[in-house]
Amino acid sequence: MKHPPIHYHDYLKIDQLLSAQKRRSEELGNPAHDELLFITVHQAYELWFKQIIFEIDSVLEIFSAHPIAEKNMALASARIDRVISILKLIMGQIDVMETMTPLDFLEFRDYLYPASGFQSVQFRLIETKLGLKEKERLLYNQTPFYQHLPEPQQKLVKEVMSKESLFELIDKWLARTPFLQNKEFDFWGLYKTAVTQMFEGDRQTVKMNPQLPEEVKKKNLEMIDASEKTFHATFSEEDYKKLQEQGHFHLSFKAFHGALLIYLYRDQPIFHVPFKILSSLMDIDELLTQWRYRHALMAHRMLGQKIGTGGSSGHTYLKAATDKHKVFTDFFNLSTFLIPRSKVPPLPESLQSKMNFNY
Repeated sequence: MKHPPIHYHDYLKIDQLLSAQKRRSEELGNPAHDELLFITVHQAYELWFKQIIFEIDSVLEIFSAHPIAEKNMALASARIDRVISILKLIMGQIDVMETMTPLDFLEFRDYLYPASGFQSVQFRLIETKLGLKEKERLLYNQTPFYQHLPEPQQKLVKEVMSKESLFELIDKWLARTPFLQNKEFDFWGLYKTAVTQMFEGDRQTVKMNPQLPEEVKKKNLEMIDASEKTFHATFSEEDYKKLQEQGHFHLSFKAFHGALLIYLYRDQPIFHVPFKILSSLMDIDELLTQWRYRHALMAHRMLGQKIGTGGSSGHTYLKAATDKHKVFTDFFNLSTFLIPRSKVPPLPESLQSKMNFNY
């Protein structure tokens, strides 16, 4: 043996691990059976949150490099996928928690005040590291979220808030997407032409439909005009920034273009991994949304209209956070600007060869 031997029990610190589930109801002389389940599930959450942070930090390190090493892109993608797998796993823990009835929960709920899941500093760090900004958060009891944490944790969260998030690093990475400005291929000029032709085709379809009343035709044509106007705003940096200021976009102008290029030409080998990464980031947002929603439903099931143990409005706050606390919405919204595959401007052969793997 090259290293000193170690026993499974000692390696995993089993004694420390299994001694960490202390029922407060038992300490206060009124033991509640289901409190052990409640503690176990939440401690398991925190262990998985620790792993998620570990994976996100490694991805942040990869995207913080100057320049970013292409050989690390597959590694970043794999670690993002690991976060997705963990989120799917912790979703299942809600099923276990819901084997506890509201009456079972009421047996020990009063012993929890004012503790609340909102005080999970690790989950707040996950949201912040991914890119959820303070201004985009719901106020919790009319105060910033970090004020509900102990002073050392507030300091830690503020330190993380001062650093670049994954969203910001991805934005910079997308803004450097190659082939956007190329002598061989005017992507935006050709894309604009394709978009114009697509909407003109839609107009002709509406106008030539004998079954549509004139009033309906007029309404449909107005909708087409509005959609085309949204498309054309992406061609002008000035118009785009106005929409960005109104909260319609979060990606920078160049990053938006880079992301759309990757979406439209995802079949090109050079864009396989970038498209996979963008898709996986949407998966993270979707899973976190589902997890928040399931949590809100569970809170409603357990508490009804009661306030939460931390003093929030209970499931009402959780449900509102589900709708608002999203990070990668821009990638979902990119589908608005996709055109049929058959209408995507073809790439010159010389440019395709640069996007392929050549031996």
